[in-house]
Amino acid sequence: MTCEVVVYNIESALKAQEGGADRIELCDNPAEGGTTPSPGIVEVVRQNISIDLYVMIRPRGGDFMYNRYEYHAMKRDIFQYQKLGVDGFVFGILNPDGTLDKARCKELIERAKPLKCTCHRAFDMTRDPFEALDDCIEVGFERILTSGQKPTALEGVGLISQLVESAGSRIRIMPGCGVNEETVKQIVSKTQATEIHFSSTSQRDSTMVFRNEAIAAMGEKGDSEFLLRTVDVERVRNMRRLAESVSG
Repeated sequence: MTCEVVVYNIESALKAQEGGADRIELCDNPAEGGTTPSPGIVEVVRQNISIDLYVMIRPRGGDFMYNRYEYHAMKRDIFQYQKLGVDGFVFGILNPDGTLDKARCKELIERAKPLKCTCHRAFDMTRDPFEALDDCIEVGFERILTSGQKPTALEGVGLISQLVESAGSRIRIMPGCGVNEETVKQIVSKTQATEIHFSSTSQRDSTMVFRNEAIAAMGEKGDSEFLLRTVDVERVRNMRRLAESVSG
């Protein structure tokens, strides 16, 4: 069983490795579903973890159809992060009609070689998952991260099972979104997936002593500046134990 943990900061990457993750997906902006992290963050994470590091290549939140400026930024990010020693990339580009943009995805995959690429949950926004499955295989993705075109992987477990069966050895299908201690055994058992994607998120209190109570938060969504996102080491360990207890 391969356990991939999605992380959004340096501390979380270190804790994911401590908990026994096999791979991390490094992103920024969890509120937008993940965007490309900064080069500085990528470099520091790479220097301090030994497990596989895949980096999100997504220039903004929102849909997965990008203009030429955004697409150029994606190509430049791949070029820059190759030099930092990452192990792979995570991205997905769609056409207006809900099909995979095969030409652009294939170009990015070719540019990334010999590093591997995961098609992220842009897959879940496609018009036909089996058409998209074949397209992902055609252009050379290593795996597909999917919730089965539902809000959570547990809700989409039926489609994920079909995708795993249809994919065979041609591409890996990795369930993600809502994969936690309460759902992982059911998801793995029903899908027979050999990889899982989860966050094992927790929060810790800031070590700041002085706190300006006149300002609740500086972010748009009003979250506290004194609650910091991290990864729970024991949750990562427990997730592996639960997944492996039902895996084939």
